[in-house]
Amino acid sequence: MTDPLFDTAVTRAYGTRLPVVAGGLMWLSDAAYVSACARAGIIGFITAASFPDPDRLRAEIRRTREMAEGGAFGVNVSMLPKLVPGERTAEIFELIAEEGVRFVETSGRNPAPWLPMLKAAGITVLHKVPSVRFAEKAQSEGVDMVSIVGAECGGHPGLDLVGSFVNLALAERRLDIPFLIGGGVGHGGQLVAALAGGAAGVVVGTRFLVAEEITAHPDYKRALSGAKETDTMLSMSSVRNTIRTLRNETSETVARLEAENPEIGIEALLPHVSGAIGRRAYETGDVSRGMLSAGQALGLTGQIEPLAAIIGRLEEEARVALARLRPAILQGQTQGELA
Repeated sequence: MTDPLFDTAVTRAYGTRLPVVAGGLMWLSDAAYVSACARAGIIGFITAASFPDPDRLRAEIRRTREMAEGGAFGVNVSMLPKLVPGERTAEIFELIAEEGVRFVETSGRNPAPWLPMLKAAGITVLHKVPSVRFAEKAQSEGVDMVSIVGAECGGHPGLDLVGSFVNLALAERRLDIPFLIGGGVGHGGQLVAALAGGAAGVVVGTRFLVAEEITAHPDYKRALSGAKETDTMLSMSSVRNTIRTLRNETSETVARLEAENPEIGIEALLPHVSGAIGRRAYETGDVSRGMLSAGQALGLTGQIEPLAAIIGRLEEEARVALARLRPAILQGQTQGELA
């Protein structure tokens, strides 16, 4: 039986069992992964940018629906020009609406121009941001929820590099809409802490990279399962596109080039940071090359196993955390009654 404390704005919006959102993983958030999330009682999002051909995206949405067994899922639309050109963003949203997808995660730019279209289609919009100041802006534009990913996250933590714990406290003070906290989240105790701090749930990405349903080479997953929280690094701040990745030959080369020439520019970095290089690591298992997004939750990954088992462990860890708190709460209530 699900603990009533896990009944939040997130579970009510998505109809999920737990207030956990699976982070969108470029090239990896496909039907196998997203439908596994649905079956495990959380929500995941197909990354539209992983399927640049609209027909392939449509087919992946339909495949996910068939495999999800009635569970909730959505589509992530990153509105960065390099991933989803601006002139095609409306087309992608229209496709999503045509397919009857009810949930969208947006990121990269202000989603305001597309909110009327999405609202008219009855789509719930979760907007992902790297710090609370952007969450406040998204709230003012009318999104339904925001997810705030701190400096610990894999991928793009933004330029502010505010930690997740500080984001949690700031969001509780400044936001009126439901918010989720991400970045370094990979333990059920962190879910309890986030809920206690006012969040409606958490975003988990790196922790799920070792799930059996992730369509990546076993050697890639083995490398991550054996990694530590100190095995990531930040780079590309010189081009205002900071990224946290697995520490490897490529990330160290990029950091060295930036240190040698702070004005290096993106064109000189592209031969090293091209997404095609990183994608090959998922196919071959060679993690020495490519900008492989990974957060500090690497220290929490553990063994390769089915996603449902990972979710089950998170839930059990959360129950243990709650059990630590409840005796203290009950003791306080008893003392109050005696007084």
